[in-house]
Amino acid sequence: MTDYAETLRKHRRLAILRHLEAIPEYTGNASILQDVLRGLGLPVSRDQVVTELAWLKEQGFVTFDSSADFVVVIATARGVDIARGLATHPDIQRPGPRR
Repeated sequence: MTDYAETLRKHRRLAILRHLEAIPEYTGNASILQDVLRGLGLPVSRDQVVTELAWLKEQGFVTFDSSADFVVVIATARGVDIARGLATHPDIQRPGPRR
């Protein structure tokens, strides 16, 4: 994988966690996340969103029912810590400071 592709992946993962951290009950869905990523200049297919969500789930940062037709995802406490910059992971971009 190229450095650029890896950088995009890290930013997508952080953007997903930051979005979930910012919304009520830390809950969103794959379709909205796809739109959020596009709005941030991170164009992504639905398959890529679901792949990133699966990776985040494997790491314990989100939960969702992978057998459902409509993917509703919830950030875990660990995922919220990553989004806030209180914890780090080498495969997720570290957030910049917020004002």
